[in-house]
Amino acid sequence: MTITEALEQSQPGLMGRVTDAIRKQKLNQRSEQTYLHWITRFVLFHDMKDPETLEADDQTAFLDYLSEGMRASRARLNQARQALGFFYEEVLNKHASAASTVAA
Repeated sequence: MTITEALEQSQPGLMGRVTDAIRKQKLNQRSEQTYLHWITRFVLFHDMKDPETLEADDQTAFLDYLSEGMRASRARLNQARQALGFFYEEVLNKHASAASTVAA
């Protein structure tokens, strides 16, 4: 499954919303790829549920999984945390409290 397919299946139009927000913030191509990667992994981790229904605990569960289950490096956790913060604040217009408070 591609990034586009995963995001569109979780919420129609989501891919366009994410890319529009990325371009509005004038992020470079590498940041765009990285954010799309982590946002997609987050959606897939939660069985493609509509991200609008996912809360701070869901963000924490994903970041804990990366940290403890996948043993992701601090740099990777920071990337994922930033991507989720961006996603919740810039795309979903929600407060991304868990993404900023989970310990690395």
